[in-house]
Amino acid sequence: MKTNRTPFVIRFFAATGCKGWLAIGFFSLLTFVLVPAAHLMLPADHALHVSDYAITLIGKVMCYAIVAVAMDLIWGFAGILSLGHGLFFALGGYAFGMYLMRSIGLDGVYKSHLTDFMVFLDWKEYPWYWTGTEHFLYAVFLVLVIPASLAFVFGYFAFRSRIKGVYFAIISQALTFAFMLLFFRNATGFGGNNGFTDFKRILGYSITAPEMRVTLFALSAFMLMFTLILGRYLMQSKFGRILTAIRDAEMRVMFLGYNPLWYKLFIWTVSAMLCAIAGALYVPQVGIINPSEMSTANSIEIAIWTAVGGRGTLVGPVIGAFLVNLSKSWFTVAFPEYWLFFLGLLFVVVTLLLPQGMVGLWQKLRHRSMR
Repeated sequence: MKTNRTPFVIRFFAATGCKGWLAIGFFSLLTFVLVPAAHLMLPADHALHVSDYAITLIGKVMCYAIVAVAMDLIWGFAGILSLGHGLFFALGGYAFGMYLMRSIGLDGVYKSHLTDFMVFLDWKEYPWYWTGTEHFLYAVFLVLVIPASLAFVFGYFAFRSRIKGVYFAIISQALTFAFMLLFFRNATGFGGNNGFTDFKRILGYSITAPEMRVTLFALSAFMLMFTLILGRYLMQSKFGRILTAIRDAEMRVMFLGYNPLWYKLFIWTVSAMLCAIAGALYVPQVGIINPSEMSTANSIEIAIWTAVGGRGTLVGPVIGAFLVNLSKSWFTVAFPEYWLFFLGLLFVVVTLLLPQGMVGLWQKLRHRSMR
């Protein structure tokens, strides 16, 4: 007997709900219409003009927000704390950065088809793994495949060995640190300590042109919305219910006949790919990518964004990413020597007093006001 099954597209978009779509509609109006118009059409001395700095800063923070949501998918819903997500973010940035470096062409300092750092280090030709990186679509392919492949292989052996909790966090951190040391070496062909910088163009268009800045800003906003919609769909599906069950009682789930390995591995790989896409959008907006993006401190900050906003909420990590990074932008200018103290204090306060983050605090205040 046939049963009528709701088409995937309808189920995918229905998972967000009416309130969610209203919020997304407002966010779309803001990021696709109002902000670009204020940046491109209003003169610099106008009160409502959005500056180049503001466009770049908000675009960068939206990339961070994508990473925070990716972290929430594995930590908030699967119970997997990763201190190595900065690696996937950086790998995505490096993969797209290779295309950006090739796009410089003869406009570099040494007027060579090789990148400036390769000429300086006396390289005679591109290494084999740079083959094809002058093509945009191939660079996008690398952004998706390289971090996903690494995440799949690492996750398969880790989850098959039942490594979890603090042990998984330490191993993921060690993996990131190892890659950071590797990329610091000049012999690897990724620019060593300086990394990639001095980008000129994307698809033939100037990377510093106002139209390109707005395009990258809008792409970051679109990717953030897609990540939230995808996360909502996954977590409200049968897959999401099994995933949260694995988080809360993995042994019971195994007794029911489910293999946690493939559920964890799928969400872990998806999370890594989202981080890589965020890294690819981040690099042309900021204008540089170097091994410091793989530092353990950066990966710890990702966990802090998620905790501050509220784990297991999807929208909470977005709030946390904006709150922490906008505070960082202000603190590092006004009180640069106190920023790390503030960040540590914020994490301690949230952990002790607000275990459900800012979203949890809002929900508590809302319930009290309704009584």
